[in-house]
Amino acid sequence: MKKAIPFLTLALILVACNSNKEKENNKKENENMNNTENPLLSESKLPYGAPDFSAIKDHHFKPAMLEGIEQQKEAVSAIANSKEAPTFNNTVLALEQSGQLLSRASQVFNALASAHTNETIQAIEEDMAPKFAAQNDMIYLNEALFKRFKILYDKKETLNLDAESLKLLEEYYENFEIEGANLSSEDKEILKQYNERIATLTTKFGKTLLDANNAGAVTFANEEELKGVDADVLKSLQNKDGNGYKIPLQNTTQQPLLQSMENRASREKLYKAAWHRANQGKFDTSELIKELVEVRAQKAKLLGFNNFAEWSLQKTMAKTPANVTKFFNGLIPAATAKAQAEANEIQKMIKSQGQDFTLQPWDWNYYAEMVRKQKYDLDVNQIKPYFEINNVLEKGVFYAANKLYGITYKPRTDIPIYHPDVKVYELFEEDGSQLGLFYTDFFARPSKGGGAWMGNFVTQSKLYNKKPVIYNVCNYPKPANGQPALLTYDEVETMFHEFGHALHGFFADQQYPSLSGTDVARDFVEFPSQFNENWALYPEILKNYAIHYKTGEQIPQALIDKIKNSGTFNQGYSLTENLAGSNLDMQWHTIPANKEIAQVNVFETEALNKTKLDAVQAVPPRYRSTYFSHIFAGGYAAGYYSYSWTEMLHHDAYNWFENNGGLTRENGQRFREMVLSRGNTLNLEKMYKEWRGSDPKIEPMLKARGLK
Repeated sequence: MKKAIPFLTLALILVACNSNKEKENNKKENENMNNTENPLLSESKLPYGAPDFSAIKDHHFKPAMLEGIEQQKEAVSAIANSKEAPTFNNTVLALEQSGQLLSRASQVFNALASAHTNETIQAIEEDMAPKFAAQNDMIYLNEALFKRFKILYDKKETLNLDAESLKLLEEYYENFEIEGANLSSEDKEILKQYNERIATLTTKFGKTLLDANNAGAVTFANEEELKGVDADVLKSLQNKDGNGYKIPLQNTTQQPLLQSMENRASREKLYKAAWHRANQGKFDTSELIKELVEVRAQKAKLLGFNNFAEWSLQKTMAKTPANVTKFFNGLIPAATAKAQAEANEIQKMIKSQGQDFTLQPWDWNYYAEMVRKQKYDLDVNQIKPYFEINNVLEKGVFYAANKLYGITYKPRTDIPIYHPDVKVYELFEEDGSQLGLFYTDFFARPSKGGGAWMGNFVTQSKLYNKKPVIYNVCNYPKPANGQPALLTYDEVETMFHEFGHALHGFFADQQYPSLSGTDVARDFVEFPSQFNENWALYPEILKNYAIHYKTGEQIPQALIDKIKNSGTFNQGYSLTENLAGSNLDMQWHTIPANKEIAQVNVFETEALNKTKLDAVQAVPPRYRSTYFSHIFAGGYAAGYYSYSWTEMLHHDAYNWFENNGGLTRENGQRFREMVLSRGNTLNLEKMYKEWRGSDPKIEPMLKARGLK
């Protein structure tokens, strides 16, 4: 069996031939940039070390990151080749302290590459991706460096380290082993090429998908084609010349406006544009997927694993693909059965409207909304006027944080921002001391990737005396000028969700940045965010922020009851589409090396059939493979299951709150101290159990979903 796959053969030769030339070019680029002209080369003078977007330009990023790479290389070389006996300070701490410039520059760059990109940034991203992969290999495949860590790890019990320092040593050592430190020199060279190729392919996938999303925007000629869409929304979609309307694509399969579009042909047009956005022409990602999956499988094989998922799950709560499958098997039958019951209800609704067609995916949301109105007398348009975006954030999300954790805020208009839509807030502890800076970037635009996420401009660390600077990014439709931004309830939950991630970062209380805040396993990191969603409907919180944007009236109890009563509505669909995406991810990443995949679409169809997740024809996967950015461009390869896994945790955790007094300052503080502030300093299962008093149970999740 050959160790290298065919398409890498040429790459191996080219990389070897060009390595010296690349070093010379990098050196020239660094020399050509005057250090005094590049704000990224030194610490920001702004509050909290926030990035100075008034001074940072696109051309600053690459020289700063290249200089950061060189500085870290020199530091690592000094550690690895030291003649002194290894100690925690001269080895573990020294490695932790290397790469400060690289981290500072890349954190800002990665934020813009996702939230406000352009051709220059995309070109830099594509060029730097393999360099970042090589930098990681430079550390973890360094034999001399690993030897020093192994000496310390083998005698860790005698080093008299504090708990966090010991954890840092253990994490580094485990990372060395996972990343291939025990491979032969020959295999390490092959692994380096795999890692560089993976980095290049994921970057290309992300760029191609962004282009596909933008090119896939659907144009409609007149209002009749978009009958049923809210007038204010229509206004925001109108082309600048006043002729026609353009609907941009969201990252998911289903598109929000399908819920209100009366014209069936228009619904089908929008749905199919989303479904086919990335499987045809120059936007087809199929070849990227096949190559990426194969390289990942080859990498796993080289490291001694049967497939990529086995390798990837080593430091997660789930541990193995078998455990993930077992978890899914406990959910799929109930989810698909409920989805089928929902489909039957919708089909009856279609017939009651005098229509004679079989329910299709593009019909689901429109007629499901009719069913919702009939069963619960709830119209989404009744709700949106109470969910004005600023009220949701300041009187909802921030208010909940105040009640639970004592957090207060004030707007900061003096902090430079990277786009006019961005807002900055300073957050404070209950005693008035500073907590950090929080940026919001809520509206969709062509320069932004799809979905919603949280990130750090500055990571909390006692080692560097740093407080966190955190951003939340969403993709809410931007209203027309002068109009309020009104959210659906799902969008409200998204805002609470992303701020849950932010709280995890703000409450970090670690010495070392590598262990700080959200730097935990993927199947735990979504727990604080999903848990925070629970407060969106909590009576005290809801009544504080759900205020009619015109009348100022508080949301009436009758409408609150309707929202709550409909809480389990459409949950069969929701869970099934999520499980379908999660299983696609796991199927792709349990493919063994050298298994040829002829067609992505055929594999996808067979994978869904194998897991019975195609049982309800009208329920497509939340993400189709060709636009599944989480797993082919993000950090969730073999990890998308974590959203369902942590859903189990968050419902179980909220059950504890319900049984212990609910929304109280005492409960919030206990949760902060025992979970949110701990970062990656404890075993996650142990951390949860110590806070909860028991292992998590799945029953609260099933109840919340209406499956029990």
